[in-house]
Amino acid sequence: MGDGPLADAYDAGVRSAAPPVDAATGAALRFLTAAIGARSVVEVGTGCGTSGIWLLRGMAPDGILTTVDVNAAYQDYARSAFGRAGFGAGRARLIRGVALEVLPRLTDGGYDMVSIDADPVSYPSYLEEALRLLRPGGVVVFNNMLVTSGEPDGPLRVPDPAEIAIREVMRRMREDEDFIPLLVPVGEGLLAAIRP
Repeated sequence: MGDGPLADAYDAGVRSAAPPVDAATGAALRFLTAAIGARSVVEVGTGCGTSGIWLLRGMAPDGILTTVDVNAAYQDYARSAFGRAGFGAGRARLIRGVALEVLPRLTDGGYDMVSIDADPVSYPSYLEEALRLLRPGGVVVFNNMLVTSGEPDGPLRVPDPAEIAIREVMRRMREDEDFIPLLVPVGEGLLAAIRP
């Protein structure tokens, strides 16, 4: 990982039940936020702060990251990690709660990016919220889009709910003119899409 605050957040994530993004995925997140000049980003799944640091590093200097997680301990660690990485308290708004209860309270069309790294079963619902939250030209990013059970498809295989949800999001982005998608084969797979 390289630098101290990011390496610490990564190590804490590895020891937790919220696996952190790897360096390649983090670099892709930073690149995407920088490419669109993101000033306002929503992150679903704070974890221990690894992805948040990457997002903040790509955002405009006065940009604000709104990050949502149900786990208070993770958010406390992330808040500390953001500070150690040089981001003042005003740069990140940490909200503890269930994302599908928190997201509806956020401003319609008020965000440049929505970054999702949480329960894949809820990805189709997060996609609906992202459509509402994003400004035109905004980007939605889903992590873990290349994760599968490894079992071959067949008549006796019981489909995994997470795989079904991931496939639904991929299908929707492929077929819906509301998106210009790109699957980036880094880490566990990033699916990024612009909302024209």
